Amino acid sequence: MKKLTRYFFEGLLFLVPVVATIYVVYIIFMKIDSLFKFTFPGLGFLVTILTIIVVGFVASNFLTSRIVRLVDSIFSRLPLIKMIYTSIKDLINAFVGDKKGFNKPVLVTLSQKMNIQVVGFLTRESLEHLGLSDRVAVYLPQSYNFAGNLVVVPREQVTPLNVESGDIMAFILSGGITVK
Repeated sequence: MKKLTRYFFEGLLFLVPVVATIYVVYIIFMKIDSLFKFTFPGLGFLVTILTIIVVGFVASNFLTSRIVRLVDSIFSRLPLIKMIYTSIKDLINAFVGDKKGFNKPVLVTLSQKMNIQVVGFLTRESLEHLGLSDRVAVYLPQSYNFAGNLVVVPREQVTPLNVESGDIMAFILSGGITVK
């Protein structure tokens, strides 16, 4: 009976991530396909990917960069739209833009007395504009979540880590389980 239970849990450990991944990809395909009303499965997803590539090409083209800047300027000025647009733009740029925000992994000492440390990303090396010249901003992503906390700590409590940002993010988001 013990072996049967062990086999069950090993099967569960293998199947749950595989099935969940396939299910999420399937839902994404189906949602995108339903927007276009194509009868061939996956065609809507392919059209979406191609559209994004074409828009990326047009946006990076020297001749159309004025239009891109104009749209950006308009969205950045509209009262309610500005908050939504700039937040989403900053989040996307933090991961894939030229100004990646999570590229400086650090170890932050929260309590020297109890030797408590957390892993995060240095996002601002100077907070002088807030009147906090001796402080830095560190983003602490949460495990198994798309949220996090921004902490302001003295510069001397931050130790840079010589590790790839992607590896640190995977380590944090997995709760310390994933190691590359």
